Amino acid sequence: MDNQQLSEAFVSLRNKRPLVHHITNYVTVNDCANITLCIGGAPVMADAPQEVEEMVSMAGSLVLNIGTLNNNQVKSMLMAGKTANDRGIPIVLDPVGAGATRYRTEAVRMLMDRLNITIIKGNAGEIGVLAGTGGTVRGVDSEGLNGDPQVIARELARSSGSIVIISGKTDIVSNGESTYMIDNGHELMGKISGTGCMATSIVAAFAAVSQDLTLGSVAALAAFGIAGENAALRSSAPSSFKVALLDETASLTPEAITLRSRVRSD
Repeated sequence: MDNQQLSEAFVSLRNKRPLVHHITNYVTVNDCANITLCIGGAPVMADAPQEVEEMVSMAGSLVLNIGTLNNNQVKSMLMAGKTANDRGIPIVLDPVGAGATRYRTEAVRMLMDRLNITIIKGNAGEIGVLAGTGGTVRGVDSEGLNGDPQVIARELARSSGSIVIISGKTDIVSNGESTYMIDNGHELMGKISGTGCMATSIVAAFAAVSQDLTLGSVAALAAFGIAGENAALRSSAPSSFKVALLDETASLTPEAITLRSRVRSD
C-alpha cells in the first residue's frame, strides 16, 4: 500500500459519488450528512423500519451508528443490515459508547452476532470492550484500554472477521493480517463533537467504491486527517475549526493525499 494507491481511491470516490445510507444518531446527523457530501459521497439519513430495506438497496454502503440508540433503531439496523448482507453492501458499525451501559454493549454484540459487519470503527475504549480485553468508556468518550492497541485491533479483526479501526491521535486499521497506522490529523479534531462520527461516514463513503476495503479505510482516515491539518492552519477555535474542516474536506485534492499521507505498517 502506497500513497498513490490512497490517492487513486479518493479519485474513484469523487468520480462515482456513492450513496451512503446512514442509520445514525441525532446529535451529529447533520455533520455526517455534510461531511459525506464534502468528501464526495451522497448521504441519506433514513431509520424508519418501513423504508430501510428499500433505502439500503440503493446504497453503496451502510452506516450503523449507535450514538443515540433506542429499540426502534435497533430493529431498523437489523432489517437494513440483513438486506445489506444479502446484496453484498458493506456495513460500517460505529459502536458509540459501547461499554458505557449494558444496553449499548449488548446491542452492539447482538448486531455483530447477527450481521456480517464489514468494518468496526470505534475509539480505544469501545474497541477494548468489544475485544474483551478491557476498556473504559465514560458517556461516549474513551478513557483508555488495557493493552497494546495494535495487538487488540488485530485480534478483534481476526475473531470478528471485520476490519477494525481504532480512532485516536494515531488511527489504527487492521484486517487481522496487516495493520496500518495513520498519523495525519490535528488535536482540534478532538475539541468538537462529531468528528468520530464524521470519520465513520468518510470510511463508509470509501468502502462503497473500494475493492480493497483495508486500503479504502486507510485512505479515508488519511484524507480526513489531512483536511483537519489544513483546517487548523485557518482557525484556532473549535467553532471556526468545524466550518474550516468541512471546507477543507470539500477542497481536498488527490495531490495532497499523495504528498502528505503519513501511513506506517507493522
